[in-house]
Amino acid sequence: MDTSRDMPARMGFMIIAACIVVIIAGMKAASGIIVPFLLSIFIAVIGGGPFSWLIRKRVPSVLAVVIIIACVIAVLLGLGAYMGASVNSFLLEIPQYQTRIEDEFIRFIFWLRGFGINISQRVVMDFFDPASIMQIIANILSGLGGVLTNTFLILFTVVFILMESSTFLSKIKSAFRVSAHTLETFDFIFTCVGRYLAIKTWVSLATGISVMVWLMIIGVSYPVLWGLVAFLLHYIPNIGSLIAAIPAILFAMVDVNVGTAVLAAGGYALVNLVFGNILEPIFMGRGLSLSTLVVFLSLIFWGWVLGPVGMLLSAPLTMIFKIAFESFPSTRWVAILLDSEVALPLDMPPAGTKSPAGTSRT
Repeated sequence: MDTSRDMPARMGFMIIAACIVVIIAGMKAASGIIVPFLLSIFIAVIGGGPFSWLIRKRVPSVLAVVIIIACVIAVLLGLGAYMGASVNSFLLEIPQYQTRIEDEFIRFIFWLRGFGINISQRVVMDFFDPASIMQIIANILSGLGGVLTNTFLILFTVVFILMESSTFLSKIKSAFRVSAHTLETFDFIFTCVGRYLAIKTWVSLATGISVMVWLMIIGVSYPVLWGLVAFLLHYIPNIGSLIAAIPAILFAMVDVNVGTAVLAAGGYALVNLVFGNILEPIFMGRGLSLSTLVVFLSLIFWGWVLGPVGMLLSAPLTMIFKIAFESFPSTRWVAILLDSEVALPLDMPPAGTKSPAGTSRT
């Protein structure tokens, strides 16, 4: 068997794999710089819609940027002023609540033994520690707080991105002499990413406010904190709402009583059903969804590379790659594997374009 013909292909694969490993290692080493930059892009993309609207209303670009940045600063200052003391108090009380959750869990094990169900407490606690998820939430909040110490760097980057957004594609065309079709593809990618993030942000905001109001009504402590957690984790499709609900329900159980925990669980289920399973798919349309397995793996990968904030950005980052892959025929098969549905054949046009039958991917 002649293997000489396979050598170039093997060498090419090894070179590509080595480049990927080097890039990932570099991202992990430079996460302290990359995370604020990614947050800047994230905020700029979300603010791109209002910025474009202000420009269409003949507002000068400088004034439009000032308005957007003023709104971002107002939101950050409001959250910081209200949430700072709550988050610090919650983080200090986590060991106490963890102990109380473990006590409740042990009491539940003894209750099961009364029905003849014998479960080893040590084995269960080794494989499933219900209090550990409280520490995960604490790590995410601490990581987000650490990143927000670079607020001025993030805001300045957002300003420059918004100021350059109107001429960015023209610069690419002039610098690399790309074709009009390639330029349209890049514009399509940016539009889809902006649309995805805008819809996700509004739905996440509605989810967080609904959770906050419900927990406030039933008397659970730190309702604004749990609303913020629900808002942040809703960016993670499918499993984010579950991760946000579990610690809040456990907290309601030890903070108030089991009945309140049941009410909290019912509220989370209803909010997730309405916003996550009904309204969001309607606004998103087809082609802007991810497989649950892909979401879980991206959560682990980006969390390992970029830390706790990487977990929050895992789904948007993966969705950006999916939209980019779907826009080129040679890589559309990757987008099909990342999608949550059985996708269209590979010879179909990319998302957002009309198919021969006249249907749209988005």
